[in-house]
Amino acid sequence: MITDVALIEKSLKNSYSYSEYRAHVSQLLLDGLSTGATQSEALTHYTTLNEVRMNRLDKTVKLPEDIKNRLANLKKEHTLLIISEGWCGDAAQILPVINKLAEATDKLDVQIVLRDDNPELMDEYLTNGARSIPKLVLLDDEQNARASWGPRPQGGAQLIREYKEKFGTIPPEAKTELQKWYLQDKGHSTMEEITLLLENVG
Repeated sequence: MITDVALIEKSLKNSYSYSEYRAHVSQLLLDGLSTGATQSEALTHYTTLNEVRMNRLDKTVKLPEDIKNRLANLKKEHTLLIISEGWCGDAAQILPVINKLAEATDKLDVQIVLRDDNPELMDEYLTNGARSIPKLVLLDDEQNARASWGPRPQGGAQLIREYKEKFGTIPPEAKTELQKWYLQDKGHSTMEEITLLLENVG
């Protein structure tokens, strides 16, 4: 990772804690708005759906004992800097899980930035040239970027890849199947992949 430390620091000054992010998105919805530079009924609709998903996941996501033990053994402190938007369906499935990981240890701090408000940071972490979110940037205790992850766990990414290869695009049924995949997975892939990322960074 070669992301400029000044860019990371600038982004962190523009970030929200998980609870602040949830409150910000909820307040915008009360005004009929969504996060991001573009406003539309569709994006507000997606954001409303995501609020329901995140409320459910906040209550239902449980960390397995194995994950809890591995998090307890982390030696160093890290910041999980996440690029997101309130209308993003993947983010709604992933952010509550990452927050549960952070709640399980004093070694992790979650900070969330909005993609459209932080284009320079987003452009450092493109996925196949696209501004796909959510994207997690793993920072060490000196705010150096050490690794990144996202926009979705490997199983979900594979599902979308297969639809793209078959149809040349992502049809509506692919998004439905992806949401089913998240429901069945119960956040376990996200937990495992991010915990492994933390262990590999050391």
